[in-house]
Amino acid sequence: MKRLLLSSLTLVALSLTACGNPPSGEAPGDASYPSHPITIVVTFPPGGGTDLLARRIGASLQESLGQPVVVENRPGASGNIGARIVAESPPDGYTLLMVNSSFAINPGVYRNLGFSPNRDFSAVINVAFVPSVFVVPAASPLRNLDDVILAALPDKPLAFATCGNGTPQHLAGEMLSRKTGAVMQQVPYKGCGPALTDVMAGQVGVGVVTASSAAPLIAAGKLRALAVTSPARSPLMPTVPTVAEQGVSGYALDQWHGLLTPAATPPAVVDKLNAAVGKIVRRPDVQAALREQGFTPASSSPQEFQQMIGADIDRYTALTEAIGLRAD
Repeated sequence: MKRLLLSSLTLVALSLTACGNPPSGEAPGDASYPSHPITIVVTFPPGGGTDLLARRIGASLQESLGQPVVVENRPGASGNIGARIVAESPPDGYTLLMVNSSFAINPGVYRNLGFSPNRDFSAVINVAFVPSVFVVPAASPLRNLDDVILAALPDKPLAFATCGNGTPQHLAGEMLSRKTGAVMQQVPYKGCGPALTDVMAGQVGVGVVTASSAAPLIAAGKLRALAVTSPARSPLMPTVPTVAEQGVSGYALDQWHGLLTPAATPPAVVDKLNAAVGKIVRRPDVQAALREQGFTPASSSPQEFQQMIGADIDRYTALTEAIGLRAD
């Protein structure tokens, strides 16, 4: 009787072990992922480009994965608050982070992020690029980028409005200054909207803003676009030349948008997310919608996106150190 009881207990124990531990080489939850709702944390307020992109991707991801996808806005500290929340979340693929290039700029600006961009996250996919654009009031005498450079004099620095201190638009102006010798002074605003308002009113002579935010005003004849910062012309404004086309060799700054997970998320989960989001971004209807909003759709492997983030962290850190940009 004792021998029979022991045998029964042994079988139960073996059964529980088999159910509780995945086969060798397979992380828990890989096969069944996702089995409950996914949250995408956005590091900026509702209504902005990053938020709109997250909501469009999230709605389609919900359909393809069969689980609710909730977008949660956690703005503040140039995106560091939301990033810290995700860095401290379980690495199971149920908490994602939607970020833009500010994620790669912040390490050079903030001494104490509260997380490591390189060690605490795994890249999933880059989904879109959006360039910035140099704009002037419609009545401005500045007709091209050469005019801007010639107007930026040591005894009279040229003011340029941006979407905020330490933003990609701020660095776009600083890059032009360092590559051409143009003496320029940033005027930071709390977002692209307020910057555009003052440029249209002539309060600031030049603005550097996202192409998507400026496009309607350019089309309405209220602003004139002088140059886009991307390596190639933007589909949103194909007649506007790039900075590099106008003689500034090696100039390129494209603001990317992509998804991250906490580090140590199982590779199979990352790959499943990459495949699902990549398929969404390649859909013709999604591509058309993104282009209408000023985005250039993209689709990368996790490894490609990780390398791009690392390279941008290095180059932006070098630039922020050179201009003495710190915010602690």
